[in-house]
Amino acid sequence: MKDRTIESGWYFGLTIPLKAVITHSKAAQGYDLRMWRVLRGFRRPIECRRGAALIEFAFTMPIITLMITGIIEFGMILFVQNLMEGGLRDASRYGITGQEKAGSSRLEQIKDIVEDRTIGLVDMSKADFQVLVYSSFGAIGQSEEYDDANGNGSYDTGEDFTDLNGNGAWDEDIGEEGAGDSGDIVVYRLSYDWNLLTPLVKPFVGKDGLFPLQASVAVRNEPWDVSGS
Repeated sequence: MKDRTIESGWYFGLTIPLKAVITHSKAAQGYDLRMWRVLRGFRRPIECRRGAALIEFAFTMPIITLMITGIIEFGMILFVQNLMEGGLRDASRYGITGQEKAGSSRLEQIKDIVEDRTIGLVDMSKADFQVLVYSSFGAIGQSEEYDDANGNGSYDTGEDFTDLNGNGAWDEDIGEEGAGDSGDIVVYRLSYDWNLLTPLVKPFVGKDGLFPLQASVAVRNEPWDVSGS
């Protein structure tokens, strides 16, 4: 009876000599060949890397998508912020001159300039736009003085206060609405809740899908002849 030897194979990183004695018996020969095919089958999953790139891509794609979306969102936020600041600067340059065209008020013309400079990205009907006049730069943002009777550091209804503008109510900001007269200090403020473009970054940025933006500029009006002579 003659023997035949099946050559060694590489499995699981090891070289295993396989000396399978195959007899001329058909039953024994069939059993050994089946075992050989089974051992060769263990080798294929280790050497085959088909689909690995697809699996890696599936893991990294959500992270890449979130990064790209975040870059776009923050880019738009910075862009709108710059538009708001530029719009207020241009509006203040017009406001300090005291000019007033026929057909609309000076404040309406100032607001139109801001709306034009923000190229429709800021809805002025939803934005908080203020133009306030102060007696000095140091008075900007100051509140009316009051007698803090309970010492809690804030004004409470019924406490005495100095009614600077004569409106009968305590004002947290003493600025008076208007574009001011010659030489007045005027502050232009614009606040707007920017609606984020995609839902992907909403859980991480802003609140309820909105990102608050604010811009302001303080100027002194140019001197002009209020008598019109």
